[in-house]
Amino acid sequence: MTAVVEGELARGMLVVLRAKRLADGAQDYAWRCDAELAAFDAARPFGGTYAEYLAIFGDELSFPSPYRRSLAAEDMDGRHIGNVMYYNVDYQRRDAEIGVTIGLREYWGRGYGTDLLRTFLAYLFENTMLERIYLKTLDWNVRAQRAFENAGFRRTGTSRRGEYSFVLMDIHKRDFQETFRRGDGKPGPTGPGGQRY
Repeated sequence: MTAVVEGELARGMLVVLRAKRLADGAQDYAWRCDAELAAFDAARPFGGTYAEYLAIFGDELSFPSPYRRSLAAEDMDGRHIGNVMYYNVDYQRRDAEIGVTIGLREYWGRGYGTDLLRTFLAYLFENTMLERIYLKTLDWNVRAQRAFENAGFRRTGTSRRGEYSFVLMDIHKRDFQETFRRGDGKPGPTGPGGQRY
């Protein structure tokens, strides 16, 4: 049996999701300042100093919001490879938006994004009241769209914001659970201690 990682929340085939730590600040700062990574979010890179970023990051850890949460993703060797978050939580509609970053380029195109998404969805649907998860991704980001579709998301439309065009996608809890019940030839994610979702 694999040892549980400190702060572990869920485990997939390739990734472990865990609670964020203050020690993640330096890596997160580097990713937030990276122009290429910011472009995937239709955003500008963070322009402040590391001290300024760490103050914001520390506040988010100390005073978590009930409407958003960010988790760290590690590979099976304990290397912090990215982050995933849910935000814009609507408790009446029981839905939330998600965002994903695989910050280390050597992990791109190798299945880590799909495994991270499946593991995160299993965690959210098992441990929160959320019934629907949605996202938007830039229309040219085909690699991300493939990962989302492989995790069970379906396209629901398109939108524009300024110069940017987005593909809208969502997944419902019942559809995600049915996919895992039916089986797709891949083992499902597990929670801490190895319980299978």
